[in-house]
Amino acid sequence: MTARIYQIQKNALQSGKALTHKWVLEYAPTEAKKADPLTGWAGSGDTKQQLKLSFSSQDAAVAYAEREKIAYTVIATPPKTLKIQAYADNFR
Repeated sequence: MTARIYQIQKNALQSGKALTHKWVLEYAPTEAKKADPLTGWAGSGDTKQQLKLSFSSQDAAVAYAEREKIAYTVIATPPKTLKIQAYADNFR
């Protein structure tokens, strides 16, 4: 059972930066989802997929994973790039 530790990214439709400072520990799926024959909904017997733990820092998430002996992978946050553009550039 492995886990991913990553920082929440800002949604493309989101203008503010709320909750982007939080770090999340999320378990990797251990079995594939399959369709239920009666309803057609996708599901699996792996209940760890439903668990998401949030932390205030990367160090806190790593410390939790090490304390609970969970194998983890830290996914680095990509650098933020701003496209500086003037309003007048829309009409060139």
